[in-house]
Order: sequence, then C-alpha cells, then structure tokens
Amino acid sequence: MPTMTTPTTTTYGVSEIAELFPSLLKISDASLRQRVAAVWNEAIHSGCGGKGWTFAELRAVKFTLLAGDIDMTFIDHLNSCAKQCIAIADVLESSFSCEIPIHRDYLIAGALLADCGKPLEFDKDASGKVIQGTFGQQVRHPFTGVALAYKHGLPGEVMHIIATHSHEGDKMERSIESIIFHHADFVDFDIAKFLGKRAAKKS
Repeated sequence: MPTMTTPTTTTYGVSEIAELFPSLLKISDASLRQRVAAVWNEAIHSGCGGKGWTFAELRAVKFTLLAGDIDMTFIDHLNSCAKQCIAIADVLESSFSCEIPIHRDYLIAGALLADCGKPLEFDKDASGKVIQGTFGQQVRHPFTGVALAYKHGLPGEVMHIIATHSHEGDKMERSIESIIFHHADFVDFDIAKFLGKRAAKKS
C-alpha cells in the first residue's frame, strides 16, 4: 500500500510539474500553484505501489484502462480537461448577461488535481503493463486525491472538485467549478470509449 509520503529523491517544483501540465502556470495565486505542484510531486513519487513514476512513464500511461488500446494518454487527458475548463469559463462569462461566479484559480487547480490519485491507483504487473493495483481497487482516485490535497493544504473548494468529479459526486450538489470539470472530464471519457469500440471492431 502506498505510504503517501515522498521518498528522498528529486523534488519536482512548479517549473518541473508545469512541464507535464502547462496550465499550472495559469493559476494566478503563487501559493496555490506551489501547493498543486507539491501534490503532484508526492503523487508521482508515491505511486506505482510505492515505487514511483518517471515523467516518461507517466506520459506513456493510457488515458483510461476502460477504452482499449487507443492513442490517448493520461497526461493528454488532464491537459485537455484544463484547457476545456478555461475555454468553458470564457464562453460562459461572455455569453450570459447574468454574472456567473467562476473562481478560475480553483477551477484550474481542480482540473489539474482531479486525477492526481491515479498514479497511486495505477501499478505495473510483472511484464511492466500498467494495471489498476490492489490499492487502487480498494481506494479509488477521488479519495486518494482528496487525501493528498488535504495534506498539502489545498482549499476545500478544490478538494470538492476532486471529490465530486466522478460518479462519487453524483449525489452531491456540485459547485460551478465542479460542474464545468465534470462535463469536460466526461467529454474526453465518452469519446475515448467511442474510439475504443471503433478500434475493437476494426481489429
């Protein structure tokens, strides 16, 4: 089981984590940027059954294990969602005459952290294939994501996005930021499933 403590190794700060997630730099609050980076630093080092992940390994992980062998990656998905959330916020704010109170920093932070628990949920089998590990079967990523975010002092509004972004949040009233992320997340997921079915028919 992952210990959720960072081993003594290279610490990834804002500049390194932004190599994976460029939208991190769009968070205007420097303290929030640093805390988002700290969560990802720990997730990367504590994941894969406690063995940790390299950036190259993370970039190679498929977006979802539920869509078959399609060319969409986990990192691409997170970057897609962050960009979609920013674009949706732009459209909402320019389209409606009423004010829509969107906290952009919380929206971007939540988009980048919603799946931060997945590096702990994922592991590798003996052949090196990425699988859902035993810990991931016991505790899904919204829960580990909230635990990591709480540990690093993320605001409750950001933890709410992490907690409610998947079906775990279906019985809760989602915030505006969570609604935006939830739909962006499932745009990618539903398209991935569609592409996976199409690829399976061709094979």
